[in-house]
Amino acid sequence: MMKCFMIFKDKSKSRERRSAPELSNKRNSDNLGSNRVSKSTGSASSPRGITEMYKEKEQNLRVFSVSELREATKDFNRLLKIGEGGFGSVYKGTIRPPNGQGDSMVVAIKKLNTQGLQGHKQWVAEVQFLGVLDHPKLVKLLGYCALDGERGIQRLLVYEYMPNKSLEDHLFGRAMPTIPWGTRLRIILGAAQGMAYLHEGLEVQVIYRDFKSSNVLLDKDFNPKLSDFGLAREGPTGGRTHVSTAPVGTRGYAAPEYIETGHLTIKSDIWSFGVVLYEILTGRRTLEIKLPKMEQKLLDWVKHFPADSKRFNMIMDHRLQNQYSLTAARRIAKLADSCLNKNAKDRPAMSEVVEILKQAIQDSEEGTSSYVSSPQSSRTNLSASYKPASYKPVSRLEVTNTGRETARRVRA
Repeated sequence: MMKCFMIFKDKSKSRERRSAPELSNKRNSDNLGSNRVSKSTGSASSPRGITEMYKEKEQNLRVFSVSELREATKDFNRLLKIGEGGFGSVYKGTIRPPNGQGDSMVVAIKKLNTQGLQGHKQWVAEVQFLGVLDHPKLVKLLGYCALDGERGIQRLLVYEYMPNKSLEDHLFGRAMPTIPWGTRLRIILGAAQGMAYLHEGLEVQVIYRDFKSSNVLLDKDFNPKLSDFGLAREGPTGGRTHVSTAPVGTRGYAAPEYIETGHLTIKSDIWSFGVVLYEILTGRRTLEIKLPKMEQKLLDWVKHFPADSKRFNMIMDHRLQNQYSLTAARRIAKLADSCLNKNAKDRPAMSEVVEILKQAIQDSEEGTSSYVSSPQSSRTNLSASYKPASYKPVSRLEVTNTGRETARRVRA
């Protein structure tokens, strides 16, 4: 059942501690690097794949023992569980430094449910991708643990701890304080910058394939970081236009052409980003079965309130209490519509999305008179009361200078 993969080289125990997960030479259409040009047919200048890039950096990841992670989580105490999904469970833990000296570190430990090949494949993908990727808007993988024993296989991942949970928790969790307009914009801009790095910042394209609000984690200052790279894939190379793979992901976020054909490109990520943009505006999930039938599917519902219409503000999250820039909100809705273009080729690049979001932030910060006003909103300034400690004005944010033509098109 595990023939397609091998975990550690079997040369020595010490080598086993340093060695990281590898794919075997046998590949199928859904493996890492499955669509790369082979050495026998490709040119000498063909870009390296994630597997090759990973070999240069694997020593940067710490290899943990099961006993270390049991101790860190008090034997995976359910009181320390901070998340759960189809992948397994996530626990808050405290690890000691590798040399025993210095302060302990609070971490998040994902314990994968590995009953089958798919869980292991996603674990390998996550280790290899996050072992290579390095960007402030991506969650940092600190190390991993792999054990094949009499009780079965155990696969664990150790990440930096993100204390403010996810964007999903703050948008839809009614027990959470309302996340204000300015904070929403800075979070989605940071997520876009992380995605632009995946698409355009490496020698190989990375297709995230699982962008959604629950995978945007927030640190203590509400800085966003993309997480969960188990479904990530390398983009097409060698003149190919797409990667062919069985459609997987989360209902409501996957691009229609990917669902219908299995053809995966970075434009599939752009569609998912458009969905989350509308979640940011409305405070609604992509699918809400408890709402009236006409309002259950978010993307169908918002079509009745175009960005330039007088009724547009009816889709805005009422929990914002009218504390938002209508000009910026219209700009973001137009951007979302561009990302959700049925023709994938007409969707913007992530660098263009970054540029437009920067302009939306400028709209919000400079055009205070454009904020929607009401007696209630004049009494309550949510943005001021919920501003993250690390807030910086837009002029100091990382700026991508490409995509101005698309910015003008969406602005028009």
